[in-house]
Amino acid sequence: MKGVNFCMPAQWTAEILGEMHLAGITAKQLAAEVGWHEKYLSAIMNGHREPKGAEETIRAGLERVKARQIVDAHTE
Repeated sequence: MKGVNFCMPAQWTAEILGEMHLAGITAKQLAAEVGWHEKYLSAIMNGHREPKGAEETIRAGLERVKARQIVDAHTE
């Protein structure tokens, strides 16, 4: 297809999305946790951007949100 710029997301982004789904974490929550705009996180997750350290930053942010959910569940 002429003029179409197709990007293939990295495999790790699918793993992150799966974990987010299972934990009920939104992209908005994750973006806020890592200090990025939602659209920037979306661009990374969809393979349009590939900044250095993105996978590590996102994985760490996801773990922090998940840990906070556990703590919150125990304090309710």
